[in-house]
Amino acid sequence: MSDENVDPLRAAVGSGLVIVVSGPGGVGKGTVVGALVESRPELRLSRSWTTREQRPGERDDAYTFVDEETFLENLDAGRFLEWNHFLGVAYYGSPVPDEPLSQDLILEIDVNGARQVFNRGIESLYIFIDTPSVDDQRARLIGRGDATDQVDRRMAAGQLERDNAKDLPYHHVINDDVWRAAAEIGALIDQYRVDGTRPSSC
Repeated sequence: MSDENVDPLRAAVGSGLVIVVSGPGGVGKGTVVGALVESRPELRLSRSWTTREQRPGERDDAYTFVDEETFLENLDAGRFLEWNHFLGVAYYGSPVPDEPLSQDLILEIDVNGARQVFNRGIESLYIFIDTPSVDDQRARLIGRGDATDQVDRRMAAGQLERDNAKDLPYHHVINDDVWRAAAEIGALIDQYRVDGTRPSSC
């Protein structure tokens, strides 16, 4: 297959595994993924770009924070694997890796982005993280300082995420404990390596 016909995601990852992690806002996706990456050096997290403001106390490396003009310029240039305009307020996108990777790649993205990856035909492991209940999700959103109207919008968007996830091949993981959830995802990765379809290099 000629280089121009190779999907940029597959070209970057080669024969490695692509792991797509999704879930409603406030369920602790970033914390669980952080624990997973910390415990497994063979994994690399793709740092998403966003146009939203950095939250108080949020790590500088949680996202690449950019203005809307910069994001849209890169979008027009085809430099994102997937992207979304979340709640019509902020843009999010996963950049195309700028060099081939020696690690498996984790994409922490919403269901819309996951569907974009799925439609590209890239064989991937799909993980959907959720809270034990919607009351837990609301409590976590409030606890991280979201305003009441933001909480309500994110709760509604979270239910839409759950509904839209039903037609994608997600494995569902409940985040009732960060390290337990990370260990469960790790076990799913190990199982996928043995039983799943591992893509060959293009």
